[in-house]
Amino acid sequence: MKFTFSKILVLSLLLTLVGCKYYNFTGTGQIDAETFQVNYFQNNADLVEPGIERTFTLALQDILQNQTSLNLVNQGGDLLYEGEIVEYRITPMTATADQRAAQNRLTIAVNVRFTNKNKEEDDFEKRFSFFYDYPANEQMSGNTLTTALDEIFTRITQDVFNASLAKW
Repeated sequence: MKFTFSKILVLSLLLTLVGCKYYNFTGTGQIDAETFQVNYFQNNADLVEPGIERTFTLALQDILQNQTSLNLVNQGGDLLYEGEIVEYRITPMTATADQRAAQNRLTIAVNVRFTNKNKEEDDFEKRFSFFYDYPANEQMSGNTLTTALDEIFTRITQDVFNASLAKW
């Protein structure tokens, strides 16, 4: 039996596509759900920065929509993400020779409760946090705040995604 290059190529492509049924490029494997729901994350931190709760909620919805084929619903989702922002803290990190801060760190922590209605053993409640360092001579507002939130929320939402769906 002679195999030509085109037959081998077609066979390889077919096996690859069949394998994608159980695994995809985001590392989630087969998700036992069709819908997800992200409830509004309240800001319960001691230091409150207005609007970050909405920004985080939308960032979590975006990563789930972009990295899965799940449908976002307002209620009754197979997967439920809820929780609260529990920490928003700015601390000095390094000092200059004259005892002034040279660099500050913004740290944000989010408590996440994940519920999988179809697979209860996947449920968890976990705290996720990340930080952003910036020069002490800059105020945590405007572009600095936007950049910090983008970096922090990108990391936290990816960690939530990995813990809930990729099982990393």
